Amino acid sequence: MPETASLSPAAPASTRRAPASPATGAVAAASPRAAAPSRGHRIRSRIGVGPAGGFYPAPHRYQLYLSEGCPRSLRVSITLGLLGLRDSVTTTLLTGPSGTPDARVALRAAYEATWHHYDGPLTAPALCDRWSGRIVSNHTPDILRDLGELPGCRDAAGLPRLHPPSLAADIDTFRAFLDRGLTPDAPPTARSAALGSLDQRLAARTHVLGGELTAADVDLWVALTRLGAEDALSPYGRLRDYVRRLGAHPVFREATQLV
Repeated sequence: MPETASLSPAAPASTRRAPASPATGAVAAASPRAAAPSRGHRIRSRIGVGPAGGFYPAPHRYQLYLSEGCPRSLRVSITLGLLGLRDSVTTTLLTGPSGTPDARVALRAAYEATWHHYDGPLTAPALCDRWSGRIVSNHTPDILRDLGELPGCRDAAGLPRLHPPSLAADIDTFRAFLDRGLTPDAPPTARSAALGSLDQRLAARTHVLGGELTAADVDLWVALTRLGAEDALSPYGRLRDYVRRLGAHPVFREATQLV
């Protein structure tokens, strides 16, 4: 599956605007303008204060651009809800080719502020730093991990640990497994084998990596619903029950209505 969904061709020069001013009272980000990504149009800065970071994890600093009908945007939306971030991270949904023109102009301005003379496609999900008007990342796996670094998420009581360090490698491996065998474009034999394996896996556990909800469950639920769960899952009773159970969760239900 592609890392991001392309939203539109480049906007005409006459419609381009300067990046929005930093939020009132905010201090402009100190990180330098990003160089052109080495792979296609991927931008991969990070939120965090460690060696891999660069953008400080401050509340109300970040904005997410999501795309309607995009499975990766749905994963991000669910993650926002599970981590209790809907009130502290601004979300902008981009709809059909002719919808939300102002949001598209703002997204293009963020890309141009990040990458000098940017002339590539607009892609979402995209995480934007509102203080500087620049894109932090348009790489969905990094965005999903970094949301957990925002204030109030780390070791917060009552919130799921979607990316526990002990399961980091397992989550990445599981995501690669889904990308190979559980997409609408996967060969039927590969998809059937993946579904059978997953159904068996749920015989002894409530979630795919054990007893707790993790990012792997968000990935799997979105992948299964994208297949058309009721028809595709009719031979797999455990998977069908799993989809219904998570779909009844208020966060999952709300996210499907938002994205």
